Amino acid sequence: MSQRNKPAAARAHDRVPRRSQVILDEDDADVTYTQPSTSQVQRARETFTPLQIDRKVAEVVQFILIKDQKKVPIRRADLVKHVIKEYKALYQDIVKRADHTFEQVFGLKLVEIDSKNHVYILVNKLLPVPGEPISMCPGNPKTGLLFVILSLAFMKGGTVKEHLVWNTLKKLRVDVGVKHEEFGDVKKLVTDEFVRQKYLEYVRIPHTEPLEHEFRWGPRAEKEVSKMKVLQFLGELHSEEPQTWTQQYREANSAERNPR
Repeated sequence: MSQRNKPAAARAHDRVPRRSQVILDEDDADVTYTQPSTSQVQRARETFTPLQIDRKVAEVVQFILIKDQKKVPIRRADLVKHVIKEYKALYQDIVKRADHTFEQVFGLKLVEIDSKNHVYILVNKLLPVPGEPISMCPGNPKTGLLFVILSLAFMKGGTVKEHLVWNTLKKLRVDVGVKHEEFGDVKKLVTDEFVRQKYLEYVRIPHTEPLEHEFRWGPRAEKEVSKMKVLQFLGELHSEEPQTWTQQYREANSAERNPR
């Protein structure tokens, strides 16, 4: 049937965006939050009781902790839409109190890693136990794999080519072309999961044929991983002092003095 011969209702239906598309567009933009006025904030503080606000803070803390179990960055839009809802005029108050709870109860810090899109992660603020060895061989194998890649990128001046990462992992008996007993699909783990969690950035190298990529530290790694500990770890492996790597030592020392 031609468009001209279609009933009017059918033609109107064709012009209506699919529901899935509308939802996708809403989820892609921070449309659920606008900066409230002072009077709106004051009105909300008078509308909700302290007990109601306490409960909402607890809901926000729980929501973020659940997201963080999978190291999924938290968007302000999702937080407002799914948890804060009608309390959105008190967004700043609630998030500030939630952050205080993370610090005081869990030793964590809520950090904004993308000020344009308002994306947050939780980072561990607990200090190392005095006298505890620096050795960074983590109990979680995935963390160990990630640390190897971060170390490579750091020692290569901040970026490391993809093929060098795969070659290094192969020497450690982790072959990107073979399904691993512990990690499953290694390439998907590294280029998808670690990237989505903001530990790594997977960047196309311009003007390369065939196409090449490189890895860089992601914003979560910059917040959570100490470059000085990377050097201390490598020093233990090679029986060297961290100062052996002069340029990296200066960078790590500067990062320790001026944390982001």
